[in-house]
Amino acid sequence: MTPTSPPTITQLLVAWNQGDPGALEQLTPLVYRELHRLAHGYLAGERHGHVLQTTALVNEAFVRLIEWQKVEWQGRAHFLGVAATLMRHILVQFARERLAAKRGGGQAIQISLSEVAEISARQNPDLVALDDALTVLEKLDSRQSRVVELRFFGGLSLEEAAEVMQVSLSTVRRDWRIAQAWLQQQLSATT
Repeated sequence: MTPTSPPTITQLLVAWNQGDPGALEQLTPLVYRELHRLAHGYLAGERHGHVLQTTALVNEAFVRLIEWQKVEWQGRAHFLGVAATLMRHILVQFARERLAAKRGGGQAIQISLSEVAEISARQNPDLVALDDALTVLEKLDSRQSRVVELRFFGGLSLEEAAEVMQVSLSTVRRDWRIAQAWLQQQLSATT
């Protein structure tokens, strides 16, 4: 890091990890922007007027991430991977609570995982069913499950997912295609 170039997220995460109190202050707006991008990518597909808004998801994820002071962040990719997992848990918890409040009301609409990056505003994925299917997939192939989690819940591109997982882009593409087919079959069987 030179005096003229701003520090990167990775540099600030490392500095914060090492106890630099000023690093968190500089890190916050950068991390917040990244989280907002991830959350917006997912929630863009929710129906208009959805109760959980992008800012609420970002705030909840940010608060939880900042509480993890003892994590040895390895960089931006590691952070995004953890953020994607955290957003998955927040969204699924919200969906489960909403379903419990409705006492099972409402019919789940099937999602197309091949169009995950461009979910239309008319679709409302059944997050609980997807989470349950991902839990099963994780037992069968944890890497494929992780690819779906990063892409769907984290809004990461194939390239970003490859960076987070530290595997080749072709591996992520292959895992993504296989996981899509498997999950589509599982989700179709539950509707």
